[in-house]
Amino acid sequence: MAERPPREAGGKDITVEVLDRNVAVRPIGEIDIETAASLQHALMRALTHASPAKAVVIDCSRLTFCDSSGLNALLAARRAAQETGTVIRLAAPNLQLQRLLEITGALSLFPVDQDLPAAGLPAGHHPEDLPQ
Repeated sequence: MAERPPREAGGKDITVEVLDRNVAVRPIGEIDIETAASLQHALMRALTHASPAKAVVIDCSRLTFCDSSGLNALLAARRAAQETGTVIRLAAPNLQLQRLLEITGALSLFPVDQDLPAAGLPAGHHPEDLPQ
């Protein structure tokens, strides 16, 4: 039996940044049944800093996989965002995530940006997670 290399777990590597024009959520690795709750928690934290004028932008550029559990986290956050008139956008989604959204009919629910949310931070600066 071949040994599977350890995967990057998206749950522990999700940052939330409050920027001038948006709130960026930046997951890394895989979002699946083991890590979807962490994504949902990060999205709910992001929504506390968002508004109709300040969207939540999910930076998908370092997301390697997302299953139906991750999709459910996205949909739950979208539903919560709609209650306050806030938009959740996806930035730089990979083909796997785009396909998941397409085959489930959820692609039209999220505006998609090819560009990443600007961090507005000096080069080399790593943002800290927001307090819980």
